[in-house]
Amino acid sequence: MAQALLFLAFMTNMVYHGLGTIGVNWGTQATNQLPPDKVVKMLRDNGFDKLKLFEADERILRALIGTDIEVMLAIPNKMLQKMSEDPGAAASWVDANVTSYSYTGGINIKYVAVGNEPFLTAYNGSYLQCTLPALRNIQKALNHAGLGARVKVTVPFNADVYFSPDSNPVPSAGDFRPELRDITIEIIQFLYSNDAPFTVNTYPFLSLYYGGGYFPVDYAFFDGSNKPVRDNDLLYTNVFDANLDTLDWALTKAGYSGMQIIVGEVGWPTDGDKNANIQNAKRFNQGLIGHALSANGTPRRKGIIDIYLFSLIDENAKSVEPGTFERHWGLFEFDGKPKYDLDLSGLQENKGLVPVEDVKYLPKKWCVLNPRASDLEDLAKNIDYACSMSDCTALGYGSSCNNLSVQGNASYAFNMYYQVNNQQSWDCDFYGLAVETNEDPSDENCLFPVMIAYGSSMQLQQGLSDSLIRVIGGYIMVMSLLYLTIGDFQIHY
Repeated sequence: MAQALLFLAFMTNMVYHGLGTIGVNWGTQATNQLPPDKVVKMLRDNGFDKLKLFEADERILRALIGTDIEVMLAIPNKMLQKMSEDPGAAASWVDANVTSYSYTGGINIKYVAVGNEPFLTAYNGSYLQCTLPALRNIQKALNHAGLGARVKVTVPFNADVYFSPDSNPVPSAGDFRPELRDITIEIIQFLYSNDAPFTVNTYPFLSLYYGGGYFPVDYAFFDGSNKPVRDNDLLYTNVFDANLDTLDWALTKAGYSGMQIIVGEVGWPTDGDKNANIQNAKRFNQGLIGHALSANGTPRRKGIIDIYLFSLIDENAKSVEPGTFERHWGLFEFDGKPKYDLDLSGLQENKGLVPVEDVKYLPKKWCVLNPRASDLEDLAKNIDYACSMSDCTALGYGSSCNNLSVQGNASYAFNMYYQVNNQQSWDCDFYGLAVETNEDPSDENCLFPVMIAYGSSMQLQQGLSDSLIRVIGGYIMVMSLLYLTIGDFQIHY
């Protein structure tokens, strides 16, 4: 009996630890960034052994040297046209960012992601003609470098490339969108011929956010009690599975049943919306991890689900065009502190995440509304300015600092501007409306942060690049994806 229990424990450990692991996306759209070597140590301390990067940041790549972390390294969309037209540019990129690190003791680069959601409707077809040629040129460069069998190419697609019709809104009716079908299948053929995966980004949170109050909340999670959706003999209890099986049907109809699928981005934000909070984020991510590693798979496709959580650390320089939650997807705060406990093994143990160690902060000073200020005529104008040049997303409806008074809103705005500008005294004036203080104005619900002392690598302002705005803004298109009917509900994903 003891030997049987020991064997069962061993097999359980193999399922959760040996056959599948959890990846994470590391984005860097932030004004003040932690040193990469400290973040990499935190990744290793927590057992993250798969990492997805949105571009080849030399500082991060250097920090990854000598680790066993498996890396998916992306080429930004803005480089696709050049890569498609110039094989030499593709070869140079591969040489500088893949070959140069592919030595014993270097970096374990497993995938090169060519673009990120290049077929988003928001791009108006800008990358339709250059994605596949760029993909081919990168593959040729990898082959020429002798890395083609070891490093695989992929294209992270948004889930809006496939759909089910309104007339039959179930996964088995899924297919690629007619206007994208031919070019998408050409890319799939190329990936399949090179033993490379199909990568998709999917966000159940956005189904809820854009659901207009009609999307059943529990259907976004993995422990909900809603009536399952029936598709012939299969039952769907959550939108994540329904989305993946719709993709699986689309691949099957294209002739690529069983093709490897990677979920390149999936997660839940913790602020910026009434449903974006720590409780929901923990509920979703813990449920997702347990589901992905259980080997139960989806109703149609069994086995471990390969996922990359979105995202590692909050990014306060992301566009908020889709919603203020965009800056709060991180498992960790801007300073590397975990937001909540999360068991990455999927065993539902109450484990805490390990923070980034030895973080340096600016002095414990804040900038608040001057209590002696009497002329408040221009207060609103100054608040708007401070927020446009910093991050006031926590003040939005349903957010963590939504309960502040008008005076509190002003203090929060002034302090955020003051912190992202590294506490320069002249950045806490606002024509006499603001004053520096050593007293922490935070309350139990609303944190007035003190910024980390690592400089500003990206100035946060209204004039963020168009490409950045389009990338994040493209998530709006998720609302136009598939429709599943549950009773009187219409479910968008």
